[in-house]
Amino acid sequence: MRARCKGHMLHKDLVSLWDVTKDNALELFNYASQLKNNRISTKLKGKILALIFEKPSLRTRVTFETAIYELGGYAIYLSPSDIGLGSRESVKDVALNLSRWVSAIVARTFVHETVLELARHATIPVINGLSDLEHPCQALADLFTIYEKKGDLSKIKLAYVGDGNNVCHSLMVGASIFGISMRVATPVGYEPKREYVVKTGINVSNDPYKAVSNADIIYTDVWTSMGQEAEHEKRIRDFRKFQVNKTLLNHAKQDVHVMHCLPAHRGEEITDDVIDGSHSIVFEQAENRLHVQKAI
Repeated sequence: MRARCKGHMLHKDLVSLWDVTKDNALELFNYASQLKNNRISTKLKGKILALIFEKPSLRTRVTFETAIYELGGYAIYLSPSDIGLGSRESVKDVALNLSRWVSAIVARTFVHETVLELARHATIPVINGLSDLEHPCQALADLFTIYEKKGDLSKIKLAYVGDGNNVCHSLMVGASIFGISMRVATPVGYEPKREYVVKTGINVSNDPYKAVSNADIIYTDVWTSMGQEAEHEKRIRDFRKFQVNKTLLNHAKQDVHVMHCLPAHRGEEITDDVIDGSHSIVFEQAENRLHVQKAI
């Protein structure tokens, strides 16, 4: 995570997974393991975490609130109607105000620039709880889950099947950090942003069966994210060959693990028999959001 000096305060933001080094991540994993075994702590006693949410959430809100409580601190949830980022009050002014009152900010926004602007103006740490460009906390929890299951990440073959979205972007960055062999398969027109493909060197194709060939991990996400509801019917048609089902699993390793960042649209991007089956570690990765975010 990048360290930046603001005035006389040195602090770290987690805006993108590019802010994290391999050593940072391994340190986080080690700390997350400790916190997973000993959940209650006073490490952050008296600290207050502000949660700025432009989008609704189950996992991000509950895990961050639980995390700060179990570390001895407190959380304040700020809904869209509480702030009105950029409309009722400027992003800069929100950052400057919160910096006077709380210890850190988690921001779950539509536009990535909002998180960047909060980080530019805040004198406290800013954590990206999701933006349209990246989801670094999710990717770190995912990588920790794979690390728990498989050990040396550099020996892993990871296949991402579905939409080249924010989760895909962060996983690509994570794969490049750890030397994971990753393949991405999306329908034509839904590939991850070119800057991520170029910078990470990850293989991207439009063939899900090629992507999952000999894979240790198959990862998927919803075909229609929040804010894309008007595209739902078109996306259903475009993605129909990219469903993670038993037929697709048969092209991967016999002991393949299946992951999904949730919420899942069962029967669309993943079938019930897969998400509830023996290959699924979906709910383990959901649990690990809590432990990794405590470490963060």
